[in-house]
Amino acid sequence: MKFGAGRRGAVRGARTLAGLALATLASTAALAADGVEQLRRFVAATQSAQGEFEQTVIASSGRKPQHAAGNFSFARPGQFRWEYQRPYQQLLVGDGERLWSWDRDLNQVTVQRIGDALGATPAAILFGKDAIDDAFALSEGGASGGLSWVEAQPRRADSGFESVRIGLSDGQLRRMEMRDNFGQSTQIVFTRLQSDPQLDRAQFRFVPPEGADLIGDAGEAVPAAR
Repeated sequence: MKFGAGRRGAVRGARTLAGLALATLASTAALAADGVEQLRRFVAATQSAQGEFEQTVIASSGRKPQHAAGNFSFARPGQFRWEYQRPYQQLLVGDGERLWSWDRDLNQVTVQRIGDALGATPAAILFGKDAIDDAFALSEGGASGGLSWVEAQPRRADSGFESVRIGLSDGQLRRMEMRDNFGQSTQIVFTRLQSDPQLDRAQFRFVPPEGADLIGDAGEAVPAAR
């Protein structure tokens, strides 16, 4: 009796393990198949957001990876604030018409039209106004690390990026991994992401600090932001 009971218990245990394995496989398959839909929903439904980020840049030369971190906020279309806080301070502000980049240490401001700056870059996924499928060819990238991944191939040959991978879960953007045409890869992890918060739109306006060197496209004079 004890032996028989042991065998029945082993069979039940095996069935339970098999059921768990099948459920895990089913869950992984579901994750792997819904990345594109999650991304499209995120882009369509999230008109503004704020959060924090950690960025790692890995050079093709094998040089020591560079780490940076900061916070961001955006309001579609084309308004955003991306602020590096460590290891150095740099501010990028999109006011809907222009992209301003301020290097605090150099007190230098670079400005260009926002359409030229974003184009078909990964930033357009967050801040752009066009449908994501217009700028990228999307395909499922599988599931790993608890995330559904999307492969986003820029449609424009001059985008500067060879490949872009986007990781999502629960309909929220979690990671972006980009490889540029020079073999450099950039990984960004998004944390504390809040969708559609109340934002102070004044943060999307930028006036160059007094005494700052102002550099525009082809070196032309650029008027200050209003």
